[in-house]
Amino acid sequence: PWLFLFVLTSVLSGTSVALDNGLMRTPPMGWLAWERFRCDIDCDNDPKNCISEKLFTDMADRLAEDGWRELGYVYVNIDDCWSSMERDQQGRLQADPKRFPMGIHNLSHYMHARGLKLGIYGDMGSHTCGGYPGTPLDKIELDAQTFADWEVDMFKYDGCYSNASEQEKGYPLMSKALNATGRPIGYSCSWPAYQGGLPPKVNYTQLGEICNLWRNYGDIQDSWGSVLSIVDWFFDNQDVLAPAAGPGRWNDPDMVGLPDIKAVTYWFLTGFKLSCWTSSHVFWWFCVFS
Repeated sequence: PWLFLFVLTSVLSGTSVALDNGLMRTPPMGWLAWERFRCDIDCDNDPKNCISEKLFTDMADRLAEDGWRELGYVYVNIDDCWSSMERDQQGRLQADPKRFPMGIHNLSHYMHARGLKLGIYGDMGSHTCGGYPGTPLDKIELDAQTFADWEVDMFKYDGCYSNASEQEKGYPLMSKALNATGRPIGYSCSWPAYQGGLPPKVNYTQLGEICNLWRNYGDIQDSWGSVLSIVDWFFDNQDVLAPAAGPGRWNDPDMVGLPDIKAVTYWFLTGFKLSCWTSSHVFWWFCVFS
């Protein structure tokens, strides 16, 4: 009831230029909190399921001790609702002190000591989708440096409460800011999902130059209808999506939930056929056994 793995599509060849940070030459694989744990912050009444330091260290232990790390599942990714509701006195983001008493930097050390990588979440708007402090345009350089100081390995940049103009400026600016820190941080952009996922609003050549992966479509939900809508959309648009993908630049159809999420049965049943239909490689738990 605890495991979520990234779902990514790629092609083995392509002509697009990749983001020049040397990262994610193959699609990242790991565990992401959102679909199962959402924004549960009630650690007093629900300590096993709340977004907290213990949740992420527990999941890290499972990846490291149960054989997942050796199969390539090395990312442990924090999603929304991790931060304090206020920035610190220097204007920096800070973790909620009750739920993350060690802080994010120590949490990254915990991951690295086990051969894992830590991912974190931010949002371009004034607030995240869950209502926590965002990373608007005037905070991009500060927050990028904060993530680097914390030795984070991956950053997902969402787009709630931002408009098209802000996104056009902000996603490339964050790419430059992350690279300028000197720390290798994989960059996940939600930009195309907020612009319909297709040209002319979405420029996949540009995305490949600034992002390591990008969300094209809406969030997966715990239903077969949600799974089917994602499968259908990617199938219908492969002529656009497949050429955009390659080493260092990946389409991201979202995660797959295991095993207490009802939709998982359908991902298993359709996984191999989907990879054939789309002329692309699909990376998820199914592939471990296929």
